[in-house]
Amino acid sequence: MNDQISSGDGHEAHGALGEAEYAEFMELAAEEGFDPSYVDGVLDEANAGPLPVLAVIGRPNVGKSTLVNRIIGRREAVVEDRPGVTRDRVTYEAEWAGRRFKLVDTGGWEQDVLGIDASVAAQAEFAIEAADAVAFVVDATVGATDTDEAVVRLLRKAGKPVVLVANKVDGPAAEAEAAALWSLGLGEPHPISALHGRGTGDMLDEVLKALPEAPAQRFGTALGGPRRIALIGRPNVGKSSLLNKVANEERVVVNELAGTTRDPVDELIELGGTTWKFVDTAGIRKKVHLQEGADYYASLRTAAAIEKAEVAVILIDASDSISIQDQRIVTTAVEAGRAIVVAYNKWDTLDEERRYYLEREIETELAQIAWAPRVNVSARTGRHMEKLVPAIETALEGWETRVPTGRLNAFLGEIVASHPHPVRGGKQPRILFGTQAGTKPPRFVLFASGFLEAGYRRFVERRLREEFGFEGTPIHISVRVREKRGRKS
Repeated sequence: MNDQISSGDGHEAHGALGEAEYAEFMELAAEEGFDPSYVDGVLDEANAGPLPVLAVIGRPNVGKSTLVNRIIGRREAVVEDRPGVTRDRVTYEAEWAGRRFKLVDTGGWEQDVLGIDASVAAQAEFAIEAADAVAFVVDATVGATDTDEAVVRLLRKAGKPVVLVANKVDGPAAEAEAAALWSLGLGEPHPISALHGRGTGDMLDEVLKALPEAPAQRFGTALGGPRRIALIGRPNVGKSSLLNKVANEERVVVNELAGTTRDPVDELIELGGTTWKFVDTAGIRKKVHLQEGADYYASLRTAAAIEKAEVAVILIDASDSISIQDQRIVTTAVEAGRAIVVAYNKWDTLDEERRYYLEREIETELAQIAWAPRVNVSARTGRHMEKLVPAIETALEGWETRVPTGRLNAFLGEIVASHPHPVRGGKQPRILFGTQAGTKPPRFVLFASGFLEAGYRRFVERRLREEFGFEGTPIHISVRVREKRGRKS
């Protein structure tokens, strides 16, 4: 068996594991008393590709946030009985009938930024772009409105599968109101009460029919065409300027007023002898006093762009303090599992004092991505633009790297011997064996004799990076604990 660290090549008889490696791994599992079918299920789960994405869209105050909370099973999306309530996150992970998927919630901001129809349409466009299927929520007690009809036209144009959700159907008497929504031409309306849970199970069954299965992971294999790079960052950080500079021409409108880009712009650009697809994710046109709404749209667009991308280039304004919004954007990219490069823009404007304080801010505020390649650039002058492509290539290489099971278990054995888990409650859990079940990003499954504390998991991740690299990529580590064996009678 070839025991070299690879960047995605090799036979994939069982996901990332070749035949011989799989046999070796299952032998380890049997020796430690794990049921083979259970271990196979764990490998299959870890080996799944990107989760399918469901967008929840609809006009203001139809119950989108209430439905999102119902689906994810917790009160996380902010709900108030008025339209236009903001929140920080726009993506959530959900599960129904044993299948996992992502939700893109567009209930966050409906204020009259561009006229209510335009703002609903803008949200729908961004969300549909990222989605594999759409849950279109309509208030059955009101019926179809002109805004609903406008969203229907967008949905038809996009061609994505749609589940029509007739909300606020609290009892049999309202069923007739839901049936009237057949007039929208989107097929059968599914009557529910997001508030009380009525009918949501049947509706989610239809959602699962509309969503594709999570694709099997293809290790180290691009999805076809140029590698996809999302330029993300808070408004007015220089995303459009950077795109123009790398393209060597004015392809995107640049204005000192934050948020002058309305539509996402995908550009094929040749750099370093390679063609890349860059996605500009700048903010949107807005009235200055409606800052919150524009920020929400920017968050929604960022989430949509990240879902389509392989690498997130996070632009940070080096001349300004690292903000909470910067940190949220970083967290979004990490949670999405994308390769990451951090570009500190406007570097040419920094004096020695600002550089000193910036380094301290990076150490404290962005410690979670200390592993990401960093470039100090100026989109205005073109400074250090030639360093961007090598950084992207480094991040992609880390994103696709895989450690063979034999090499990994030798490494884990060394960790357990030299740095055992602390004793807790008179017991000392230990890692029994593990495997890297996936890449893009690297996903490890560790089988243990007991619960591993978060601090110890972070220690294992840090040692993995020291030993094998993984520069520019998040690492996902899941732990499966061996159940207590029953006494033999």
